[in-house]
Amino acid sequence: MMNILFICTHNRCRSILAQAITRQISKEKVNVQSAGSAPARRVHKLTLEHLHRHGYETKDLHSKSWDDLGDFEPDVCITVCDNAAQEACPVWLGDALKIHWGLSDPSSDNLAEEQRQTAFDTVIDILEKRRNRLCQYDFKGMNDEKLKNIFKEIGEIT
Repeated sequence: MMNILFICTHNRCRSILAQAITRQISKEKVNVQSAGSAPARRVHKLTLEHLHRHGYETKDLHSKSWDDLGDFEPDVCITVCDNAAQEACPVWLGDALKIHWGLSDPSSDNLAEEQRQTAFDTVIDILEKRRNRLCQYDFKGMNDEKLKNIFKEIGEIT
């Protein structure tokens, strides 16, 4: 089973969305966690509302630091926000493949309520498409170069 870590600076929206969406369908193929370098320590309320609206389980989702995941050994770390893409990852991530899947922040305070609704729907739709593509692969025996190419290709899906 592949271990995937979604990283976003505050771990309150995009990485939480990615975790919930990926784990619900992909339980047999991947083990998924999310974390941040400067976690908000609470998930944005709209993140939970929109996940519920789209039928995703939110029971055990919480904002946490990547330092809280010392026992989790990711095979792939995927940053989903531009800030996290520029940060140095902690040493314990070791040889994990590092990939960037930039997504706009649907919880941004700069959006009107209607725009925010559309932004959440768009990000959720993109993550669902990426998850669906991810589920098409059997990762056993793949080398790092092949994995990197697959995850980069998936990250271009909009």
